[in-house]
Amino acid sequence: MKNSFKKVRLFVCALALVSFAAATYARAGYDYKFKVHNNTKAKIVKILASEDGKSYGNFDIGDGIAAGETATLVWDKSTDDKNCDWFFKAVFDGGDESEPVKFDFCEKDLVLEFQ
Repeated sequence: MKNSFKKVRLFVCALALVSFAAATYARAGYDYKFKVHNNTKAKIVKILASEDGKSYGNFDIGDGIAAGETATLVWDKSTDDKNCDWFFKAVFDGGDESEPVKFDFCEKDLVLEFQ
């Protein structure tokens, strides 16, 4: 009887561990990702994002996106319940800003390209 109880307990622990790993993997798979391609000759030092096209917030891009490079960015979880359409502007090394462009982030494999 003791041996059967140990097997059941081991099975339950293994099942819990597998369930936790699967849940963690599933959450990681639901990150909203997109790519930004810098098709200019200047480094992008900041990306500004706006849901309404009027009030912009800073989108974290780390050290920037060099000319000719492509970076993968991930939306913050706080935006999960927001609309699909967002306006984006790039700020370049030197302070110039691109014109705002509206993108549909519900589109699969979206690539934002700044020219």
